[in-house]
Amino acid sequence: MKNIKFISAKDAVKVIKSNDRVHLHSVAVTPHPLIKAMCERGRNKEFRNVRIQHIHTEGHAPYADAEFEGIFQLESFFVGANVRKQTQAGYADYIPVFLQETQRLIREGYLQVNVAMIQVSTPDKFGFVSLGTSVDATLAAVEKADTVIAIVNPNVPRAFGDAMIHINEIDLFVEDDSPLITAEPGPISETDRKIGRYVAELVDDGATLQMGIGAIPNAVLSMLGNHKDLGVHSEMFADGILPLVDKGIVNGKNKKTDKGKMVATFLMGSNKLYEFVDDNPGVAMQDVKYTNRVNVIAKNPKVTAINSALQVDITGQVCADSIGTKFYSGVGGQIDFLRGASLSNGGKPIIAMPSVTAKGISKIAPILTPGAGVVSTRANLHWLVTEFGAVNLYGRTLQDRAKLIISIAHPDHQEELDKAAFERFGPHFHFVWDENSDGNN
Repeated sequence: MKNIKFISAKDAVKVIKSNDRVHLHSVAVTPHPLIKAMCERGRNKEFRNVRIQHIHTEGHAPYADAEFEGIFQLESFFVGANVRKQTQAGYADYIPVFLQETQRLIREGYLQVNVAMIQVSTPDKFGFVSLGTSVDATLAAVEKADTVIAIVNPNVPRAFGDAMIHINEIDLFVEDDSPLITAEPGPISETDRKIGRYVAELVDDGATLQMGIGAIPNAVLSMLGNHKDLGVHSEMFADGILPLVDKGIVNGKNKKTDKGKMVATFLMGSNKLYEFVDDNPGVAMQDVKYTNRVNVIAKNPKVTAINSALQVDITGQVCADSIGTKFYSGVGGQIDFLRGASLSNGGKPIIAMPSVTAKGISKIAPILTPGAGVVSTRANLHWLVTEFGAVNLYGRTLQDRAKLIISIAHPDHQEELDKAAFERFGPHFHFVWDENSDGNN
């Protein structure tokens, strides 16, 4: 690694001063050695009021803890599990924003980034390194930051697309060879399998897929073994897609943009996934302004966008970021892809979720819990899927929608929901249902 002078993480973070805004690289490439060194300076009270910004990080997030009140203030674009309690308690905060626009906040100066802390691959002979598994809004931070600190780590995959940057864009270099954070695929429950089966039936041959990580996406992917010519244009993908690539089912040949390539802005999975991305010209890790731009998404045919929800009311309002007044996640890219899929030729915007929580509480409710946020409006919701079926709400009246939604609620809660709908819409509600319609067309 010629022409690179490495310093310690402790020395690198000395550039941080009071009132700075620090952007952290996301997910699997969260730069923990730099975070640790930064927090040590914070404990020594070497600065105050340093604002921390990121989409989502994996691993411990000490800067959000109560001990650093007045030292650090987290302003995340997404409330991940590692900062959820702190955000709900008020020690950390959240910026509601569409994922596609996170980079715009940085590039257009709404959020001035003083220091960007990232993790990159080792440089090639031309002096290029890769942002690896996360481009997202971090590329914008690299472009706009006063100082860029990079951990050079041989475990960061050399991903192509917008992930490639030149070492001249980096000011300070730190060496580290810690393994990237991984997430192994978890078990798939019978409920997940039922949901996956209903969703898989909605996926057409030649479709372009968007889905995330977790049991439901994995269940869907496990049931696409007889499909043909699928593509991927997503904000992220995980290990569940790999068997379909190996079988030639995911080949991208039907895509209109990035034909033959799998497109994402960040990844999270096992080391097998990271090895798959490394030096793979079939994967393009792109800026979030591209992956999540509605008109780009819509150019591909049969975009099938599969997202989830915390709660849906009987008119089709989708809450995906909060449980009542308690913030749980974020707006993310749900609207970006639901809207893109709805404008795609043959596209299908889908919300898929279990009918009840782990405690047996219905996720389909007469009204959203007071304080809950509407991430996707009634007009955005087309397909809704639970383990009890799939219904298409597009073009349906409020009363038709209520009947359809209640039909796939858990049977233990249907009577209560039906009563609430009757009280809301009046006695006419029981007579609007078309018995010849199953809601699936």
